This record gives sequence, C-alpha cells and structure tokens, in this order.
Amino acid sequence: MDVLAAYFTSTGFAGMTWGNAAMIAVGATFIALSIVKNYEPLLLLPIGFGMIVGNIPTPPGMQLSVYEPGSVLSYIYYGVRQGIFPPLIFLGIGAMTDFSTMLSSPRLVLLGAAAQAGIFLTLLGALWLGFPAEEAASIAIIGGADGPTAIFLSAKLAPRLLGAIAISAYSYMALVPVIQPPVMKLLTTRAERRIRMKPARTVSRREKILFPVGGFLITSLIAPGAVPLMGMLFFGNLLKESLVTERLAATARTSLIDIVTILLGFSVGASTQAQTFLRHESVLIFALGAASFVVATAAGVLFAKFMNLFLKDKINPLIGAAGVSAVPDSARVVQAVGREEDSSNHLLMHAMAPNVAGVIGSAVAAGILWSVLAK
Repeated sequence: MDVLAAYFTSTGFAGMTWGNAAMIAVGATFIALSIVKNYEPLLLLPIGFGMIVGNIPTPPGMQLSVYEPGSVLSYIYYGVRQGIFPPLIFLGIGAMTDFSTMLSSPRLVLLGAAAQAGIFLTLLGALWLGFPAEEAASIAIIGGADGPTAIFLSAKLAPRLLGAIAISAYSYMALVPVIQPPVMKLLTTRAERRIRMKPARTVSRREKILFPVGGFLITSLIAPGAVPLMGMLFFGNLLKESLVTERLAATARTSLIDIVTILLGFSVGASTQAQTFLRHESVLIFALGAASFVVATAAGVLFAKFMNLFLKDKINPLIGAAGVSAVPDSARVVQAVGREEDSSNHLLMHAMAPNVAGVIGSAVAAGILWSVLAK
C-alpha cells in the first residue's frame, strides 16, 4: 500500500488543480475550433495540444516542463524564449509573399501604416493600466495581428508575459473572420462597400528584385531593432523573386516554415501552465489585445475614407481593414465582405497591398519600440 500511495502522489491526478483543468479545457477548445470551424488550424491545433501537454502536472525534479532547465520541452521552447523562431517564420513569409500589388499602388501602403494606430493606442492603454513600459510595448504589438512579431518583442522586453501575449496574438489572428466584419460594416456605407477599383498595373521583374534590397535598407535604417525580422522577410522574398534560387525559396516557404510553426505553436501552448498563466495580467492582456485589434481595423477603414476625400480614383474603404498583418486572412475577409454587396467585385488583390504593408509596419513598430526601450 505504501508503494501504491507513493505512486499515486507521482501521478498527474494528485497534482491536478482547477487551473490545470481549465487550461486543458481551453486547449481542447482550440483544437475543436481548428478542426470544426477551420479557424487557423495550422496555429490553433499545435497551440491547443501544447496547452494540454503543458498542464499535465509532473513530479518535481523530473525535468519535464518548459520551465525546467534540461527538459526536452525547455530546449524546444528556447527558440521562442530567445526569439529564434519568429525570424525563421518571417523568412518563410517572405518566400511566399508577392509584393506586386503594393508596388503597383504605393498609396495603399498608407493603409498598412494607418492600421498600426492600434499598436500605439494600446501602448497608451497598457501604460494607463499600470504596466511597465517594456511590458506595455509588448502587449501593444498584439494590435498588429502578427504572432511572430509579438513573440519576438515579448521575448526581448517582457519574457514574464510571453505566454499570455503569444496566446492572445494568435487567438485574435484566428478570429479575424469573426472580429473584423462587424467593424468594417459599421464604419462603411453600402455604396462604399460596392466601390470598384482599377486593376493593378504590371510590376516588372526588376522592380521585384530591387524592392527587397531597397525595402530592407529603408526599414532597417528607420528601425534597427527590426533588422532580424526585416532581414529575413526581405531575404526570403529575394530568394523568391530572383528566380535563380527556387530550391531555397521552396524550402523556406514549405518545409522550413512548417517545421518552425509546429515547434513554435506546440511550445507556446506548453508554456501556458496554469500556475504561471492564470494571473490578473493575462485577463488584462486579452482585453487590451481585443481592443487593439478593433482599433487597428477601424483605423485602416477610416483612413481609407479620409484618403477618398482627396482622390479621384476612389479606394474601397474595406481594404483598409487589411492593414493589420494577418496575412492573408484579413485580405480574404475583405474579399468576402465586399462580395456580399457585389458578387462580381474582386478586392482580394487590392487588399493584399495593405496586408503585406501591415506585416512590414508591425515589424518596424516593434523595432522602434525595442530600440527605444532596450536597456
């Protein structure tokens, strides 16, 4: 009986708390949403299963959790904690991104910039709630709807809140089709949603090759803190557009990004142990994340309406919502909302311009905040 009693105390049942059970339920919900609703399955399924794994109580000293030095999970989580995975994700994004629509209509870059208002307004809100400047900046990046960027900045400035910020950022990225349409419809009229835009001009190969080099120089000089992200993003794009390194580009946008996504999602989920995750700050982070995402969407739409006051060729304000960097989900939402009003109106390619500009904008914003707040 003594042996049985000793064994029971070493099982997960003995150490299970209501918090662990709640986080396991959240993980199961993420898995269900990814399978049943198809909400960002490539992200939510690894994160959800990681939550379940991370909240199984383990005996102390066995080196099993992400927070125990020497454990297998801690080695995987090292890529998150040290900000290694996000630049690799950006390499893959660059290798699969076509910047042609942005280059063909540079004015649409302004919509991507306007959507970053969600970041800086959330920064003020987090400071008002009492968060230190470093943590407030990390929370604010959630408004960019860019999970890798949020993880990268949090790892540098607010490692204590890394799990909560990462889960919040990826959760709202998955909920783009739920959160954005009501905001878009509230701020636009039916006539505005039916605006047709002229086809984009053809972009030459020379422009496509020069842009990654020029884009990197400009963004890195403005925000040196964004060098790891911008360097990998534009390097991946150059691999794609040069047409002489197709094997490398194909690896970056398929095998590499898939492997890193699996490791990042699973380890981030495993870091959400109830004992470290269920805190007052986590609730505030989720609330601020939701607010920042709504503000970013609204800012993009409203700035498009503002631009129309001075433009002869009007912009469909819906594409302003794609200024957040959830690529390509926000652009797809714009397409879906636009086709509800006019089934023959195709906005996807136009929306991709502010969408990819938003990726650059959120990374530059993160670089600026890191440069200013780094100690």
